[in-house]
Amino acid sequence: MAAIAIVIVSHSKQLALGVRELAAQMVQGQVSIAVAAGIEDSENPLGTDPIQVYEAIASVFSDDGVLVLMDLGSALLSAEMAIEFLPEAQQEKVYLCEAPLVEGAIAAVVAAAAGRDIHQVMAEARGALLAKATQLGVVTKPLSVVSPITTNIESPTREIRLIVSNRLGLHARPAAQFVATAARFQSQILVRNLTRNTELVRGDSINQVTTLGVRQGHELLITATGSDADEALGALQALFANNFGEAAQSCYSNKEEPALKTGFPSQATGVGLPNPEGEDRVVSQSPPAFHHEVTPANHGELSGIAASSGVAIAPVVRYQPTHITITEYHVNDPDAEWQRLQSAINTARQEIQAVFSQASLQIGDAEAAIFDAQLLFLEDPVLLEAAHQRILDNHINAEAAWQAVVDEVVTSYHTLEDSYLQERVDDVVDVGQRVLRLLAGNAPANLHLESPAILVATDLTPSDTAGLDPTKVLGICTTSGSATSHSAIIARTLGIPAVLGVDAQVLHLADGTMMALDGESGKAWVEPESDILDLLAAKQSAWQTAQQEARATAHQPAITRDGRQVSVFANIGSINDVQVAVASGAEGVGLLRTEFLYLDRTSAPTEEEQLSVYQAIAQVLDHRPLIIRTLDVGGDKPLPYIKVGLREANPFLGWRGIRFCLDRPELFKTQLRAILRASVGHQIKIMLPMIATVTEIRAAKVILGEVQAELNQAGIAFDAAMKVGIMVEVPSAVAIADRLAAEVDFFSIGTNDLSQYVMASDRTNPSVANLVDALHPAVLRMVQQTVQAAHAAGISVGLCGELAADTLATPILLGLGLDELSVNPQSIPGVKQAIARLSIVESEAIVASALQQDSAEHVRELISTSITPPA
Repeated sequence: MAAIAIVIVSHSKQLALGVRELAAQMVQGQVSIAVAAGIEDSENPLGTDPIQVYEAIASVFSDDGVLVLMDLGSALLSAEMAIEFLPEAQQEKVYLCEAPLVEGAIAAVVAAAAGRDIHQVMAEARGALLAKATQLGVVTKPLSVVSPITTNIESPTREIRLIVSNRLGLHARPAAQFVATAARFQSQILVRNLTRNTELVRGDSINQVTTLGVRQGHELLITATGSDADEALGALQALFANNFGEAAQSCYSNKEEPALKTGFPSQATGVGLPNPEGEDRVVSQSPPAFHHEVTPANHGELSGIAASSGVAIAPVVRYQPTHITITEYHVNDPDAEWQRLQSAINTARQEIQAVFSQASLQIGDAEAAIFDAQLLFLEDPVLLEAAHQRILDNHINAEAAWQAVVDEVVTSYHTLEDSYLQERVDDVVDVGQRVLRLLAGNAPANLHLESPAILVATDLTPSDTAGLDPTKVLGICTTSGSATSHSAIIARTLGIPAVLGVDAQVLHLADGTMMALDGESGKAWVEPESDILDLLAAKQSAWQTAQQEARATAHQPAITRDGRQVSVFANIGSINDVQVAVASGAEGVGLLRTEFLYLDRTSAPTEEEQLSVYQAIAQVLDHRPLIIRTLDVGGDKPLPYIKVGLREANPFLGWRGIRFCLDRPELFKTQLRAILRASVGHQIKIMLPMIATVTEIRAAKVILGEVQAELNQAGIAFDAAMKVGIMVEVPSAVAIADRLAAEVDFFSIGTNDLSQYVMASDRTNPSVANLVDALHPAVLRMVQQTVQAAHAAGISVGLCGELAADTLATPILLGLGLDELSVNPQSIPGVKQAIARLSIVESEAIVASALQQDSAEHVRELISTSITPPA
């Protein structure tokens, strides 16, 4: 057998196996060929997994070399990441090759079987497509420019224009469907992105279709030349109409202009790929030799905001981003200056797209949507026109004009004084600084550490955080930031422990100073004593063991040691989330946040758009319960297309949730119609947010009844027995829980809002964030009162706040009598495992003591000392 090995990486397992079979037949088994393709997801098996790629490389590794052939997109990213898992000595002998998958694989194995070296094998693979092109008489050009293949001039040519509605445009899966459909027909299919003004490319080429850079809202021109042109275009049009099977309503037309969508999403939810080495790490506890420059809080403990759980122990490395100083000056050629700004923006767009692709692989599509929003910022015509006008009118340089318009956007967000838009400011600043850096000709900031460390900084941008390597950045410690910022969300998804908002003295620590941090408690230690190190190491070891055991039992029911079954549902905000939730063992969805349908657009979603999303999610759940929370915006989460009156001084106490919906009955009715229509054949329930009074429930039920009557009159089917519940998240709802329980079918307690309302503290304000703790006895008593009222009325009660995902709190929640816990998808295995280790009897005993404590800290201490270790 030849020594050089081949690894085939593809989104499609079936394709990869077919290529391997074809290539193997060419050389009759003389070359070792491994496959890393597809993902373990029965609903959407297309994808790549870096761990699978790593295992494939390791299985055929040869000192003579391993050639890795990939299809596109995340396959390249997975391959690059897989190489990093190999020992350094082996990394040097693995070569990634951009050659076409099928032709490249055949050429490579033939060359390898002939005994050629790795560089000759790569050359043969790269030349495979050229040989094919020569044989066909096609002149090759760059991927973005393709000459049409000569066809019979008598063949009819047809064309259509379609608008892409997919949230991520023609990413890997829809692009693959497009190409596969185009390839079924004899006609030549060409496609052009009118929005980006690209050249025509071949519709049967996945690489060329991908290079069109198609995003949501882009308009495509598709032509077909040949005898079956009409059938081909009809099939492609059907793909768009069905939205490629994804969760958004397609909007296609030969004449309509694409709707412009700008802005930034609220806190995204979802999970990314698990880190192959575990989500948190403890490095060697033998500190390297180093000296002190400044040693504030020597051996001291620092308190901050717990932003991402996990333990890290490592030397610190300070990160100080380069500050770009802008000087305004006069320019004689404003048109040239405008071109310079456009060039920087285009490069920034390419960089962000690269970050987006990497983030999709690392943290999942939901979190990566943060960077999709940054791309929209760069395409905002209002912002671009403002910058253009400043350059032309004032004859000033591009840097000054750009900085001015960015500052205006930042200022407009700051004047609204709410946390939701404050998080968006981080993205605006992130994008603004990227463009300024490019204009200044500065190199990108380098956050790639040579050895494992804890990163210490004033703050990190979302781009900074998404680019971190969890194998090198073991922890994050900053002097600013909040647990709800995009950077904190990304850190949690990457599994990097983070403590934010600590004292600024940490910025004076010398690089190499040993630090320990606990992202669960929000504490950090400078040069920790051995007893602290021992405790943290034990906590880390126990956490890793628990994670391994939890994953093994995730799809089993959560049953306590004394036989009580507790439902474990998922909180989701997209179709991608529900797929991950089911794969993680969710027994249903306890909270579908529908806000993602309404944000970042210029008008409210239609009934049909919503219907398609709800049906798609229900279909994935396959008759598992789906609780859909009606629109929860207003106040701190405004909709740009809804005009409001006076600016609210305190939006958390303002016009939001059910108050907003009752004041906008047509908007409310549209959503209710979509939910009711989607209920047929599914176990869907409606949940009303921010209920404070009985009157609000009754008003909402009147509107619901009107919608049901309208559907009945129109002969449209729906589940007439669909259950209606409410969120219990304000103190007034707890106080009258017995009255509210008589009006609805279930309660769901939202401890995130309930905690801040009970404690009169903004959970995003570092000065008082520590007061907002759902384990405070005051909050626990509110939960107890709600559960008792619900059970007295014979209705179920769940909890969907972040507290549900905290396994330290699990005995408290069981002891309080909750019937259901709804958590983020990645927390499901751990929560199920925690339930299985407990009994109701011991949990009730812990609750009885917890309710008598005087602080959340004492409650935590009580839990830690009261749990009986599993047998």
